[in-house]
Amino acid sequence: MASASGEAPPPQPTSTEAAPASGSSAPAISAAAPQPGGSSPAPPSRYESQKRRDWNTFLQYLQNHKPPLTLARCSGAHVIEFLKYLDQFGKTKVHITGCPYYGYPNPPAPCACPLKQAWGSLDALIGRLRAAYEENGGRPESNPFGARAVRIYLREVREGQAKARGIPYEKKKRKRTTVVTVSSGGGGSSGAVASPSGGGDTAIGGGAGSSASLTSSATATANDTTTTV
Repeated sequence: MASASGEAPPPQPTSTEAAPASGSSAPAISAAAPQPGGSSPAPPSRYESQKRRDWNTFLQYLQNHKPPLTLARCSGAHVIEFLKYLDQFGKTKVHITGCPYYGYPNPPAPCACPLKQAWGSLDALIGRLRAAYEENGGRPESNPFGARAVRIYLREVREGQAKARGIPYEKKKRKRTTVVTVSSGGGGSSGAVASPSGGGDTAIGGGAGSSASLTSSATATANDTTTTV
């Protein structure tokens, strides 16, 4: 409708001009974007934390070695030397061949035999260090923790401690194995889950307790309980 002066009124804005689609959706996208990045990362597992501590301890051992030793020059012989160094902090009594209690599982009285690291603790420690070596850029073919000499040493420690205690590790591993059968209601299928306890020789949280907190201050085995071997 024309005004009294004869001029047409100015055009009214259309609905697309009043509420543009891009203007309403942009704030929603920018508000939702920070959510994934803002979530805190999950804390490392007990195994990962222990592996990092063991790795740092080994690097410090190399640094304090006389003469100082670099990781690139480290061999299986140096790894065995490191394991023997840890024996002074062990809490597992290992009877020597001249001890009257040699080969007895439960000696009736204390003796002067030395305390050493348990085989299960050393075996678990080598497994963690072997993984840490490759995670920190080392090549699998040059991994000193996987050297044949290290495997032979661990086997000798296992056999020696088994004879000193009088109980082979193989027999301990086969004890107390439980099988739980789970059946579904309608499908008729079932599954069996085996839960071996195995004495804890190679368990990360149990058998590896003696070397669980390796530090340069020589408190590596504070959490391991004293056992007689």
